[in-house]
Amino acid sequence: MEKQWVIDDFKLEESWRLFKIMGEFVDGVEALHHIGPAVTIFGSARMKPEDPIYKKAVEIASLFVKEKFAVITGGGPGIMEAANRGAKEAGGTSVGLNIELPFEQAPNPYADIQVDFRYFFVRKVMLVKYSLAYIIMPGGFGTLDELFEAVTLIQTERIKSFPVILVGSDYWQGLLDWVKDRMLAEKTISPDDIDILQILDEPADIVKAVTNKVII
Repeated sequence: MEKQWVIDDFKLEESWRLFKIMGEFVDGVEALHHIGPAVTIFGSARMKPEDPIYKKAVEIASLFVKEKFAVITGGGPGIMEAANRGAKEAGGTSVGLNIELPFEQAPNPYADIQVDFRYFFVRKVMLVKYSLAYIIMPGGFGTLDELFEAVTLIQTERIKSFPVILVGSDYWQGLLDWVKDRMLAEKTISPDDIDILQILDEPADIVKAVTNKVII
């Protein structure tokens, strides 16, 4: 009998979790549906303001604002803070979609629109759904997760073929070489899939690659 109560309590908890998940989707849609054309900038939470990559993210975000794009990030420190900072200081729309974590992730002060999430998958939907391009700065496992989420959705035609730009040839070239040498060679992807990704270094070139492909 006691075991039955445990099972029933688990089922009830799962049912209420569905409402929490739906609530996060609603909050995200209500916060973002009006922001207009946007780019999402991904990258490490561990980069410090003195790091050249941090400074480059600030510059990239600022340039996108000048082209009338809003800037979306994961809302935390590091590259996310840098991109929100660049957007805010340039007078644009700065969006932070923060995730509740026991370490590393605290909301940065540069997001004018901030939404807090408990569930990673809801947050990832929002990071992708309202963006016309995905800018991938150097980062760790979380950045790779977000990168391949966008690539998979494009590959499977669940979203349009928006630009996916890896920033920093010294950081990303080895990954792209491995994709070509292993995945393409083993025919686990097709040659066209390689074209989803491009590597660029200069902020102006990154913005131009997006504006040349995306009409707003």
